[in-house]
Amino acid sequence: MGYFNCFALGFFVALSLASIDVGVAARYLQQLPPIPTLPTTTLPPFPSIPNLPQPSIPSFPRPGALPPLPAMPALPTLPSVPRATLPPLPSMPSIPTIPTTIPSIPFFSPPPSPSP
Repeated sequence: MGYFNCFALGFFVALSLASIDVGVAARYLQQLPPIPTLPTTTLPPFPSIPNLPQPSIPSFPRPGALPPLPAMPALPTLPSVPRATLPPLPSMPSIPTIPTTIPSIPFFSPPPSPSP
């Protein structure tokens, strides 16, 4: 257990010493004089895109000009299947009722005590 406490303390100290450099660097950046502005250059305008000729789309025949589709032959009729009738279900016997009252427990009289 003592070894773990020593290891944790050493890790904490190493982490603290490593973060000192970050604080010093941040302080140094804050104390620098402002950076002078650089001259800006203007870019030439983009050339305009020339208008290209549009291709012509060939015309296709209209759907009304196509020959009609052949007629479907009539499907043969299926013979009617006889329906099966199920016999009526038997009547269920009635479920006996469960008594809701608790019968009383009989108490016997105590035996007679012996006389002295």
